[in-house]
Order: sequence, then structure tokens, then C-alpha cells
Amino acid sequence: MGSAFVERLLAAVAEERVDAGVSIHGVYRPAAEDKVMPPTFPEGPYLVEGRRVGGEMRDTVVLDQVPSQANRIEEALLAARDKGRIQLPLFELKAQTTRGPVRLTSLEFPHRYADAYLRDSLVDGIRFDKSEVGKRLRQVSQEDARPLLELDPGSLIYGAWDSHRKGRWPKFARFYTSSMFGLDPKVGNRRSMRRDPMNLSGAIDDADNAETDWEFRAVGVKAKGSRLSEIGHGSALASDVPGGVVVSEGRRDAWISLGGLERVRFGDALDECVRLARATLLALALAGDRLAFDRPSVWLRSGCDLVRVSETLAFEKDGGEVEEFTLSAEQAIEAFHELRERTAASGLVMGTETIELTPFKGLADAIEHAVTKTTGED
Repeated sequence: MGSAFVERLLAAVAEERVDAGVSIHGVYRPAAEDKVMPPTFPEGPYLVEGRRVGGEMRDTVVLDQVPSQANRIEEALLAARDKGRIQLPLFELKAQTTRGPVRLTSLEFPHRYADAYLRDSLVDGIRFDKSEVGKRLRQVSQEDARPLLELDPGSLIYGAWDSHRKGRWPKFARFYTSSMFGLDPKVGNRRSMRRDPMNLSGAIDDADNAETDWEFRAVGVKAKGSRLSEIGHGSALASDVPGGVVVSEGRRDAWISLGGLERVRFGDALDECVRLARATLLALALAGDRLAFDRPSVWLRSGCDLVRVSETLAFEKDGGEVEEFTLSAEQAIEAFHELRERTAASGLVMGTETIELTPFKGLADAIEHAVTKTTGED
């Protein structure tokens, strides 16, 4: 595909563009049976809603929301970068704990460039915001996104807002969205039980000592945390277990908004530089989507393994015309690399280096506690 597709992307972001955006529609079937396990919510447990599908209203159940889909793409981008398949800038926070090293990156930070992990880290012993790279990142504005293009382009694609620092900071709305849902949901039932082969019963003296030495009591004590079942022994019947949902099929709808991309500005950069930078971001958005979803199946969570039945990618044009195309992950990455190099030659550089970070003491202590002290219930 190579340069021909690069030129198509450049045309898509031109001042006189006729494309509204890039759409991706996938159809899936449940892998093992027609029941899937959607994400649960306190009020639900599932999110069931009406949607217009194929021109008619249908009942649907949410299988994966926009933020979760973005996280799956960032996970795929990180894996590809670690393998040397794609060249991207990366902040990498490493902490040493008594259970071994912990690694977090800017492709995992919840708030991307605006995350508290960055704010509370050190660069060569200097607090991040006072470091040279931190100062550069803080220069980003709605009118000039060059610092993010250089250091964290994912924030421009998937959205970011710095809500943790004092003052008014710019909000960058995502221009890539993807979500998955199931059609015609019928909520099922399930009963769950943990069976102990010895069927242990009784209590212990102190649940806080469960990981060291504890004293068995034959007569149960009613205080919470003292029963053997509370520390993993004995049989337990779970109540109110979500029972999954039967669906006729799964769908994925993704959209790359060229109107949204048009709002990403680069200060006083020349028009051609801006066009190249926007095409680079468009190519990166496509590369991320292909890395995560151009697969024969998608595993969303336990009990929600979906097999791809069909998929269409298209440029959607002014007036409703649709131009379908095919694109693999490698083709998208190739286009991205070519555009990134051309953009750099024009004067707008996207970095490729890894910027190493360490946590300051307070954050290091919080990470140590999370790794070694907190429980599943916490």
C-alpha cells in the first residue's frame, strides 16, 4: 500500500477535504456459546439500551465502552513498541518494591499526559514539572499541541484533561472512538459456589493473622473476618452473581473524526507542516486500531470472547458516499512511519525516545503499599 495510502491520508486531512471521517464496523459472534459476560455496573448490573442499528431500533447491551476500547489500543501499541514494531515516544516510570520492580508507562497512565504519576515522578532526581521535559509538556495549549505531538501523541488521539493541577488547563477531546455492544440481549442466570474438598468449617482467632499463624476455633464466632471462609477455606455460596447475557451477535463501531482532528492545532507552523502532522496522527490512530482489533477474535474479559465474522473500513464522504478500503496493522504502521518522518523533515518532530522516571518518596511508598499490603477487597 505504501505511499499511495499516505497520499490518501494527506488528502483526508487537507483544507479542502471531502471526507467526514473513517468508520470501522465489525460483526462478531460469541466464541463458545451465545451468552457473553458484559461489564457490570452498580445500578444494573448491565447497561442495556436502545440503539438504531441498520435503520431500526434494537435493544442492545454494552460490551465495551469508549474508554476501555482506548485502553486496549494503548496496550496493543505498548506491546508493539516493546517489540520494536512501531516508533513512539514513551514516559516510563520504574519503581522498586520488596516484591520486585514495577513498570508503568504513558500508554497506561489513566490521564495520559496529565496524569498524577507523571506529576509525582522524578526525572534525573528533579520533580517532573520542574524538569526540562516537564516544562515543555506544560507549555501545551489548545492553540499549540506541539508538546503533545513530540512527547505523548496518544493524548491527542484518545483525549486528555489535566484536572489535578491548579489553574485552567486545556482539554483535548478524543477524535478516535470505538465501542462494542451485543444485539437483542436476554439476561441470564448463574449460580456460583466455591467448593472446599475438605469442607472445612469453623473460625480463627484473628483474621489479621491469616497470612502468618492463626489459631483454629471449632465454634464459629460471628464477628466478620473470623470465619474460615473469610480467609479462603471452606465452601462458600455466592449470591447475586451476574448471569451473563444471551445476544444474537456482537458489534464494534469505531469512528475517527476528521472534524475533531481538524481542531488539533500547532501554533504558527506552516499549513503543509500542520497537514503532515494531522495525517501522522490519523495514521497512528489507524495503526492502534489495527494492532488491537485486526484479529480473528477479541477477548474482552472472562466469559466474553468474541470471534470476528466480518469487518469493513471506509472513508465516509460529504453527501453520504462511502469509500471502503482494507488495511493491516503492518500497512498502517508503515504509513505512520513514513508520515512521521516527513512531518519531522517539515519541522514538527514526534519523538521516539524513552524518558525514564522514578517515583518521588511519597509515591514510592504508596506503590510499595499497593503491591505488598492491600487486599483484593481493598
